[in-house]
Amino acid sequence: MANYHVTQKKGQEGWNVKKENGDRASAIVSTQKEAEKLAKQYSANSGGGEVRIHRPNAGPIRDSDTVKPGNDPKSSKDTKY
Repeated sequence: MANYHVTQKKGQEGWNVKKENGDRASAIVSTQKEAEKLAKQYSANSGGGEVRIHRPNAGPIRDSDTVKPGNDPKSSKDTKY
């Protein structure tokens, strides 16, 4: 299982897809939506996990999604998607 973060550094135009505890970004793309899609693909290819989407400019986490067959710590379903 692999967790990924979608982030944007201050002053950066693109969005980073970074594996948790990784040294560098796995990908840099122009939109947050594209970065989120890639992060979910990478996580699924690694056996599932969590994708955490951060606010722009190195902001805090605004959303988190479990990619199957990852282990969702909450038993309730995600009603946002």
